[in-house]
Amino acid sequence: MSKKSPASAGCPCGGPALATCCGPYIEGAAIAPTAEALMRSRYTAYGQRNEPYLLATWHASTRPTEPLFGAEEKLHWLGLEVKSSLRLRQRKAEHADEERDTVEFVARFKVGGRAERLHEVSNFVREADPADGALRWFYVDGHFPQ
Repeated sequence: MSKKSPASAGCPCGGPALATCCGPYIEGAAIAPTAEALMRSRYTAYGQRNEPYLLATWHASTRPTEPLFGAEEKLHWLGLEVKSSLRLRQRKAEHADEERDTVEFVARFKVGGRAERLHEVSNFVREADPADGALRWFYVDGHFPQ
């Protein structure tokens, strides 16, 4: 029985190896091409406690000013399930908005030894990054369906 090396282990978001999935977005070597790819990379970044990436991919209009992580926080992310992406449902629509998208997901985690789940419908917008002018997706906000 062989163990996977960290380099070949699956990406935390559920995709293939981190190096070929979310890694290039988080490292700044590539731009997430879709809202879903950005959402997956943000999930991975939460697991890594990568606050700079999370803030850089959060829309300026809703970006928090307080720290995202507390030093005492004992949160362990367990898995991600993407329920739907609005663009996939609207592909056949004549006038789909290519600058906005919505992704519904369920993220599972443990905090204090107790399993929890976060079910969110996230809103994303694609616009020019003020830093370099490149067209990028940004997380805006989300709501929690019943």
